[in-house]
Amino acid sequence: MPDPLGLRFSRRVPGHRAANALTLRAADRRARGLPTIDLTLSNPTRADLPYPETLLQPLGLASGLQYRPEALGLLEARQAVAADFARRGVTVDPAHLALTSSTSEAYSLLFKLLCDAGDEVLVPQPSYPLFEHLTRLDGIASVPYPLEYHGRWTLDADAVARACTPRTKAVLVVSPNNPTGSCVSARELAALADVCASAGVAIISDEVFADYLLDSPATAEPGVLAARHDVLGFTLGGLSKSVGLPQVKVGWCAVSGPPSLVADTMDRLEWLCDTYLSVSTPAQLALGALLQDGTVVRDAIRSRLRANDRACQQLVDAHPSCQYLRADGGWSAVIRVPTLLPEDALVLALLDETSVLVHPGYFFDFSVGSYLVPSLLVPEPAFRAGLEPLLSWFSARV
Repeated sequence: MPDPLGLRFSRRVPGHRAANALTLRAADRRARGLPTIDLTLSNPTRADLPYPETLLQPLGLASGLQYRPEALGLLEARQAVAADFARRGVTVDPAHLALTSSTSEAYSLLFKLLCDAGDEVLVPQPSYPLFEHLTRLDGIASVPYPLEYHGRWTLDADAVARACTPRTKAVLVVSPNNPTGSCVSARELAALADVCASAGVAIISDEVFADYLLDSPATAEPGVLAARHDVLGFTLGGLSKSVGLPQVKVGWCAVSGPPSLVADTMDRLEWLCDTYLSVSTPAQLALGALLQDGTVVRDAIRSRLRANDRACQQLVDAHPSCQYLRADGGWSAVIRVPTLLPEDALVLALLDETSVLVHPGYFFDFSVGSYLVPSLLVPEPAFRAGLEPLLSWFSARV
């Protein structure tokens, strides 16, 4: 819609940007001082975790006063990231790493690298609703491919192949996925690599939750894209999840694949990164220390996720009308619930009648049935205190 001066904004930014009904209802409750148990918490810095008071001191190094622009990131910072990959048993060449301010920025750079306007990338469904916005902002289309649950979440490479068109330039995988918590298995990744290599399509693997596998993962052996040489691959990670520091704004992208293709890719990616130079020098200089000293935060997050996952399974098992869907890792749980109301009305009723705020499945494009998605990051007493009345609400009505 034009403004009074006749200005027309880009169609990349949605015209409708109003808050959804659940957000408005929760804000109204807070404004009226009504109690709310928030099971949507995803910000680790607000989750009562043991952050060392000195954790951010390396950001104040005097050497950060000197600006040393490097398109892909300072070598010492990339070496620190490579060492962090090695901690997880993955070998990455620092020369094949690029630093970004976030995984969102990494996606945008990769879309610019791989896609022309109107091209497509395939994205998992269900998954986090960020991809629709990121692809729209870069003038490309996101096309879903299904994740299916049969005792564990699975990725069907044949379904990906059917979704590919001549305009498909990349397939996105999230491992563990948000919110399903599913990892792409080694077998699934091998099949996907065959499809993508044959079609000339890259794989982008978002592994921001890779440090957070649960006690009994449903996938015995997650696939490792960075170890493959048969398909062009991009593995994403960052401080936001790895050590619970979203405010420091450092992410990374590891490039893998056939050596000659990796070399050409790095040359092009360096040019793109040089256009933005978005990662601050103090953050790069501090990166090695943050990755090392943030271990205590990572361990605390992992401990809480596993405790809440066990509690979730126990509580759901006591309410036969509901079903916990097994996960491999990540920060969310998925609970299938009886379809008593449309999901948008259901979460409003739950908030009004139980004082518990929880995400509905439709936020993540679950296709069939009704789902609730509580965050496993919530402090353990609050998690139990919120989940029990939600489950009891269904048991009382079925």
